[in-house]
Amino acid sequence: MIRQTLTELVRQAILDAQAHGDLPAFEIPPVELAHPPRPEMGDYSASLPLKLASLAKRPPMHIAQTIAKHVPPHDAIGKIETAAPGYVNFTLAPRWLANQVAAILDAGAQFGNVNLGDGKRVQVEFVSANPTGPLTIGSARNMAIGDTLARVLEAAGYDVAREYYVNDAGSQVRHLGASIYARYAQELGRAEAFPEDGYKGEYIGEMARAIIARDGDKYLALEKDAAIRELKRIGVAMVIEQLKTSLARAHVEFDTWFSEQSLRDSGLLDEILKMLAARGVTYVQDGALWFRATEFGLDKDAVLVRSAQVISDPDERPTYLASDLPYLWNKLVVRGFDRAIYIWGADHQGDVPRVLAGAEALGVDPKRIHIIVYQLVRLTRGGEKIRMSKRAGEFDTLDDLLDDVGVDAVRYLLIESSADVAMDFDLQRAVQQSNENPVYYVQYAHARIASILRNAAESAPDLLTGEANLALLTHPAELDLVRQMLKLEEVVELAATKMEPHHLPHYAHDLGAAFHQFYKHCRVLSSDANDAEISRARLQLARATKNVLARALDLMGVSAPESM
Repeated sequence: MIRQTLTELVRQAILDAQAHGDLPAFEIPPVELAHPPRPEMGDYSASLPLKLASLAKRPPMHIAQTIAKHVPPHDAIGKIETAAPGYVNFTLAPRWLANQVAAILDAGAQFGNVNLGDGKRVQVEFVSANPTGPLTIGSARNMAIGDTLARVLEAAGYDVAREYYVNDAGSQVRHLGASIYARYAQELGRAEAFPEDGYKGEYIGEMARAIIARDGDKYLALEKDAAIRELKRIGVAMVIEQLKTSLARAHVEFDTWFSEQSLRDSGLLDEILKMLAARGVTYVQDGALWFRATEFGLDKDAVLVRSAQVISDPDERPTYLASDLPYLWNKLVVRGFDRAIYIWGADHQGDVPRVLAGAEALGVDPKRIHIIVYQLVRLTRGGEKIRMSKRAGEFDTLDDLLDDVGVDAVRYLLIESSADVAMDFDLQRAVQQSNENPVYYVQYAHARIASILRNAAESAPDLLTGEANLALLTHPAELDLVRQMLKLEEVVELAATKMEPHHLPHYAHDLGAAFHQFYKHCRVLSSDANDAEISRARLQLARATKNVLARALDLMGVSAPESM
């Protein structure tokens, strides 16, 4: 990555200046380079002289000029300038930029990879909606954020595992079992009241009919609670199979589907509660087991296990926190992941500090845990907001969304905004075939390049072979296109470091815009034989751009069409 190269050159310049007595001895702080706000200021800018003023006892401009004087020569540097109040600005050399086209083509599908992770094992747990029905658009945003982040982390050199946490213990799945039982009994002619807290969607009736087709009326012969437990188990399995099908449509595959119930069946939940008690961070009050969260900086303590006087069913007494703590222990201690990343909806915002406090209480470094909390999605049709309620059966599912607008629009648009910002998903925008639709805009750039290359293969195939003279790429639009391609590595690094996949769609849009500008100002294929060599070079530039666009789209789980 050229930014890393320039960073090291700046550091080397300071060391050289110190060795020559042009700067006093001091420990060099981290060197950071940024892109200046205006192109005429260069490609990269170092503001370090502003920070060094107190260390070097020199004016920032003097430090900037001294650094600029001592920067070692490098083929990538075309120009070094200083600017008030203390910046060192670098402009990349046109010939070096042009030659990067070959390097990008040589890298192929690996272009954009950076080695941040060095093979560290990271688990990304996402979606994880209660297995009580189809996925809604809210879970779809969770899916898009989580899977894109997993792809980015892989590109950044991490060993990534994707996991779905199946909440198959507790009250929600019991409500599912009771709902199925009611519909099952009704379908078989028995008068059975539907539970007030049941799930009313049509899918419950479909599940009941499928169970009847397979097993007949055998569950009516069971005592009701036993029948509900059995239908709960069957229902959860049926929902999971549907979830797998829906997620596969969206290009998502999980390495593990982890059962919450397994934490109880294995005894790990009890083990963790005993461990917390042994550490003196739990107590019993009013029949409930509490975690001393206030000892870890929280405003109030948290319930781990509810009182039997409040919840009669022992299976439903443990709170979310009671399962979260053995689950994180399983991730980071039992299975030994270096980091655990969670994608949670805004309704779980309050759980974040409790989980981190619980990790600290267990002796697990909270810094190994990263929880992304995403805000809600508002689905609109024609400007009208659509109300969604899984329990009421009034919701648009992920499958509905995939049917309406396609997987590419779903994945791209759901990560277009930062996770901490509530967003509207505009169905009309998602299907629009115009520049107003960013998915279409970027994919069209890829398809346009594919068309150019097909035309070249038909009309001038010799231009696609042989070595191109890349030094002929001197037009500002050509060089700006190369600059934009080179930024993919920086975007992968940024998205992986900050855990912010929304940088990818913005990058892809900027790259598409750079190509469209190039196409506007530079004729790729010319009928004039005298222009053969520049056409050959521009075709290589187009091929490189096509590859980088495809890589950026793939990192988002979005297709790169050859024609549109």
